[in-house]
Amino acid sequence: MASHIGRRKFFATLGGAAALLAPACIARAQSYPSRPVHLLVGYPPGGTSDVVARLIGQQLSERFGQPFVIENRSGAGTNIATEAVVKAAPDGYTLLVVDAAPAINTTLYHNLNFVFLRDIAPVACVISTPLVMVVSPSFPAKTVPEFVAYAKANPRKLNMASNGNGALQHLAGELFKMMTGVEMVHVPYRGAAPALTDLMSGQVQVMFAASTVEYIKAGKVHPLAVTTATRSEALPDVPALSEFLPSYDVAAWNGVSAPKNTPPEIINNLNREINNALGDPKLKVRVAELGSRVVGGSPADYAKLLAEEAEKWGKVIRAANIKPD
Repeated sequence: MASHIGRRKFFATLGGAAALLAPACIARAQSYPSRPVHLLVGYPPGGTSDVVARLIGQQLSERFGQPFVIENRSGAGTNIATEAVVKAAPDGYTLLVVDAAPAINTTLYHNLNFVFLRDIAPVACVISTPLVMVVSPSFPAKTVPEFVAYAKANPRKLNMASNGNGALQHLAGELFKMMTGVEMVHVPYRGAAPALTDLMSGQVQVMFAASTVEYIKAGKVHPLAVTTATRSEALPDVPALSEFLPSYDVAAWNGVSAPKNTPPEIINNLNREINNALGDPKLKVRVAELGSRVVGGSPADYAKLLAEEAEKWGKVIRAANIKPD
């Protein structure tokens, strides 16, 4: 009999503790944020990740009534910013605006002080952007089949530019090479701007580039295809690579993550407001101007994307034996 009374007291105590914790969790979620939140970006100002951080940061500042401060911590292929966030206090006040780089880096780098998929808490995917396979206007091939035929007739005579060794643009090109059997020489640059400059002058012949809509419309580069599974609303007349290579699908995306163990109520609070922000008509127009589309979704959706990207690019990195600079 005494043992039954003891168990009843034990479970009653647990119930009381849970009842006390629930209001505390609700209060914490309702009071967040009570001070400025820092959004870290692993690139210099001006790039897509930086623009996305400022767009979503402004929206969140308005919705939460606290500043969302953008911090650009570039270097080491975004690993500096990523490590700063994964080692930050899990309180929702230090967040990471990421692209595919941290997922790629899980295979590309072997001596990191963190494990990205283990040490991060996904919040929400924000936008998705197709890369565009572009050539210089003077290049003789004007379609993907023509390009493949030309490249096979001239093995290792074509130079493929990218914004850096192991970057998404590089891996998109390596995946294209693997799926078509063409041989091209990879020429990495320190950033997309100098690579595009050399592409326009004909010093390199092809690039899987981001943010090229203005260059295309100005006739400075010629688009062969977008890299996503379907055509882009920003370039509706440009075919998708999947129309020639059915399983080819590459997108540059940006999302928000937090340190692991960040309270679920804070993650869900941020996720809700990011999704609400993505419904704002003005933000949608600005995203469309980038040649992108809004994504949104749940933290679980974003976690699934990160895991899939890490696995996909890990296979390409190993097959092509890619090493970091």
